[in-house]
Amino acid sequence: MSHSIEIQGVGKAYKQYPDQWSRLIEWILPVGAPRHHVKWILRDVSFAVRPGEALGIIGLNGAGKSTLLKMVAGTTRPSEGGVRLRGRVAALLELGIGFHPDFTGRQNVIMAGQLLGYSMRELESLMPEIEAFCEIGDYIDQPVRVYSSGMQMRLAFGVATARRPDVLIVDEALSVGDAYFQHKSFERIRQFQRDGSSLLLVSHDKQAVLSLCDTAILLHGGGIAMQGEPEAVMDYYNAMLASHQNQRVEQLGTDQGVPRTISGTGEAQVKSICLRDEAGLAVEVVDVGQKLHLDVHVLVHSALERMVFGYGIKDRLGRVIYGTNTSLKGQVLRDVPAGAAFRFDIAFEANLGPGSYSIQTAVVSTETHLVNNYEWRDRALVFSVVNLSREHFDGCAWMNPNIDIKPLCD
Repeated sequence: MSHSIEIQGVGKAYKQYPDQWSRLIEWILPVGAPRHHVKWILRDVSFAVRPGEALGIIGLNGAGKSTLLKMVAGTTRPSEGGVRLRGRVAALLELGIGFHPDFTGRQNVIMAGQLLGYSMRELESLMPEIEAFCEIGDYIDQPVRVYSSGMQMRLAFGVATARRPDVLIVDEALSVGDAYFQHKSFERIRQFQRDGSSLLLVSHDKQAVLSLCDTAILLHGGGIAMQGEPEAVMDYYNAMLASHQNQRVEQLGTDQGVPRTISGTGEAQVKSICLRDEAGLAVEVVDVGQKLHLDVHVLVHSALERMVFGYGIKDRLGRVIYGTNTSLKGQVLRDVPAGAAFRFDIAFEANLGPGSYSIQTAVVSTETHLVNNYEWRDRALVFSVVNLSREHFDGCAWMNPNIDIKPLCD
């Protein structure tokens, strides 16, 4: 039977008591009026993940992400709705969960492996591969209490993925540890996906969600606030982070049919944006390395003490290739009156690989939109890069290296 994840109308609630005596009295005398009130953490959450698909789950702290994963993994029962999992499941929830600090790494691998359904014979055959993948050396025979958080993550990931699971559930664990092992872990996950495994990932790491996931859901207010392609959901989440008073968050459709997220107070806004060549003509398709001008007009509606304009170039997956702003460039505008208008002319060379790219813009007061976000606009402009005049190359950046070859004398 094909493996899958099916979540239908799932919710989780907890009883809250005003004091410990109310809990005791209700337990002793269950009849009569309840002495608690019910607090719903999640309600009416539904989604499905098919073989080979990856779903990212994002949201602010306290949105219920970990609670949802625990219900999917079976460590917590839902208060309502149903969870259906088909296939062998491997879950990395809280870091080191199930590890005994006084037992060695090898002993914990055996215990964790048996909980995952491995026989002792299988664990004996898998142990050399687990040791090689984790790369913790002699620490494998040391108590886990002396491990760093990164070493615990290595061990937990190594045993959970010793055999390709049908469904892999990961909750922030990969954010711990060194960059080398994160790359190694991501590559193993990608290989699992290519082989047909399903992935459920909770992460605040935008790049991880964009690079690994096919779809994403945003949890907010106890339910699903948005569900769709990862870049659009991450853009909406990014806008929610700047949750100031009187700030609007909206999504509009582009000509290409993809959503564009706009957020901010509206005290200043981008009125027009255009990509031009050196002759001043508007272009949508450019050559690798072509000299361009990003022409942006900003209108100020309210007097501002400080105004910063920023922009970023994103690839088709939503990963920022390059971004900067006038604060980083030492060109902050101060004491800007209402009604003022500015033209920002950004000259650059399209040293990008062939593909589709988008421009995001920000009009803010500092280097980040989390202080005063006047306007943040994702997918403000979309353009394509083609290779018309350079030799073939791979990747998303044109670097044009000089390769010098010299014979070595014996």
